[in-house]
Amino acid sequence: MVPLPYLQMLRQESAAFSACLRHDLSTPVPHCGDWTLRDLAEHMGRGNRWVVAAVTDKRGDHEPPPAPREDAEVRDWFDASVDELLAVLDTDPADEAWTFHPPHTVGFWQRRRAQETLIHRWDAQSALGDALPFGPEFAADGVAEVFDTMAPRQIARGRAEPPRRALRLRATDTGRSWTYGPGEPVAEISGTAERLLLMLWGRLPADAASFSWSGDRAAGAAVLAGPLTP
Repeated sequence: MVPLPYLQMLRQESAAFSACLRHDLSTPVPHCGDWTLRDLAEHMGRGNRWVVAAVTDKRGDHEPPPAPREDAEVRDWFDASVDELLAVLDTDPADEAWTFHPPHTVGFWQRRRAQETLIHRWDAQSALGDALPFGPEFAADGVAEVFDTMAPRQIARGRAEPPRRALRLRATDTGRSWTYGPGEPVAEISGTAERLLLMLWGRLPADAASFSWSGDRAAGAAVLAGPLTP
């Protein structure tokens, strides 16, 4: 498979997220608990700088400073964090870095921050009432990342139990499919890659009308209960 242009994606999604910060930062973000746009901006900016330390200092215990107190300064502060992140990630993906899951390379963070920004851009735009769609291939890569990185991490950190049965997910727009869990799948859920990704990150319910189910739906839903993502 041809590697996806993660840095280009990260740059575009960061710019779209930044545009949301022109609006009232006290706007609630429904899919992020009790967070506002300001809280989400701080989460993203601090996360960007945490990854900078993971790459440059090869450490995972960096404590980035908080966002500025003045709302008028938050957008520039976030944009600066993106510039810092892109500068350190614009290198050989095989270069060594500290990561919380294999591979321990810069390429891990290129993908992870691109996918993180994709989801939170959607959160911010949804909070403002108009979320743009995902590119199908990037969304499919996000689904794959849930199963190869995020779900194993949830289990390793004691946040979820390993699945006892298997579920197949099928993307109707890309033709890709994924099986999560041991043995033959007891059920299958299908929908566009974007809808599947949003469901896995808790932004859509698995019983939404945009999904089609076959097999033992209750058993399949139990596999999704994970939780598969933080």
